[in-house]
Amino acid sequence: MTNQNPRQDIAGADVMDSRRTFEIVRAGMKRRQSAEKRFRLYGLLAILLGLTFLSVLFVSIIGNGYTAFAQTYVKIPVYFDPAGIDPEGTRDPDTLNTADYSALVKASLREMFPAVTERGERRELYSIISTGAGFELRDSVLDDPALIGTRQDIWLVADDEIDMLMKGHVDRTVPELDRRVKDNQIAWVDQLNSEGRVEKRFNTNFFLAGDSRDPELAGIRGALVGSFYPLLLTLILSFPIGVAAAVYLEEFAPRNRLTDLIEVNINNLAAVPSIVFGLLGLAVFINFFGLPRSAPIVGAFVLTLMTLPTIIIASRVALKSVPPSIREAALGVGASPMQAMFYHVLPLAMPGMLTGTIIGMAQALGETAPLLMIGMVAFIVSIPGGIFDPATVLPVQIFLWADSPERGFVERTSAAIMVLLAFLILMNAIAVILRKRFERRW
Repeated sequence: MTNQNPRQDIAGADVMDSRRTFEIVRAGMKRRQSAEKRFRLYGLLAILLGLTFLSVLFVSIIGNGYTAFAQTYVKIPVYFDPAGIDPEGTRDPDTLNTADYSALVKASLREMFPAVTERGERRELYSIISTGAGFELRDSVLDDPALIGTRQDIWLVADDEIDMLMKGHVDRTVPELDRRVKDNQIAWVDQLNSEGRVEKRFNTNFFLAGDSRDPELAGIRGALVGSFYPLLLTLILSFPIGVAAAVYLEEFAPRNRLTDLIEVNINNLAAVPSIVFGLLGLAVFINFFGLPRSAPIVGAFVLTLMTLPTIIIASRVALKSVPPSIREAALGVGASPMQAMFYHVLPLAMPGMLTGTIIGMAQALGETAPLLMIGMVAFIVSIPGGIFDPATVLPVQIFLWADSPERGFVERTSAAIMVLLAFLILMNAIAVILRKRFERRW
């Protein structure tokens, strides 16, 4: 009969249980490590996917828009005929302003291509030069009336179809019926190009001109000025109001149902669709107060209402980030609550407030829907001279150009988007720099 030691049996059982537990823990560790690796992989894939989409977006915009920063010009010899410009020789500005300068361009083209005699071909010949060339000649004569009676080589803006041809956006190999530029126009342009009369220059009109029906004459200056006025007024109105509201709610407001209701509504307003603010501006500022439609001041009021919740929330977060010891130390040396706030707490919270304000301004710069509701979608050619003049903004200008079928407007739409993105990136970069420069870590 074999003698068994109970202690050895118990010890062996404990060892087996320990091994079993160790195997279970090790298997669980492998599963957790595998899950962690998969999670990191999913995160990396998500980042790569987002960067891919962003890269495709930027490549598409830049690829379509970079050519808009160049414009094709054609040099033609123009005779400033006194009989057509100033028959009486008075040099009266009104007479010079109303003369038919387009006839001078047509006469110059007929002299350069005397073989073109048919009416239809001449019409195609005239379309090489932009319809706005006459206005360029008029401005030249008004600036220097001594040009009358002389012959000058003048660089004039080419038509948008010729501009697209010189930029390579028109396929010469397709049949004539499948493209907008005719064979004879291509031959004339090639002849002018061989004579050194065709040249691509930096498109100053894109930054200095207002909107136009002709793509080669359209610019974003009116939209830039129309965006500047509302943003400036929005900053002047929203920053002090938002900071004051944040200081009161965070530091001085009593804790009751009324303040709780106000805080809830501020948080909810930050998530309200922007078009609702446009409807509010249309109902209150235009229909009730009678302010003019398409005016920058109305746009500023609407954008102020839209950005106030963002600024208030960011300002309150900045105030909360200031350690309570700052307030307590100021109060301990005899400062009043108002003095402790304005001389100690507020300066330390100001970088965060400025960051929130700049982000709110960047949001306002890119908004379109609320401005459409108050009429800032109108076709505005002139540059606004004040906050009550009709105006449009850069996002709305992009919206209008994107709806135009001409190829010239396609590249100008992408170029305007590039300008808008540049401003947004600049404003966000300023916000990051301010936060890094003035932020204090406690």
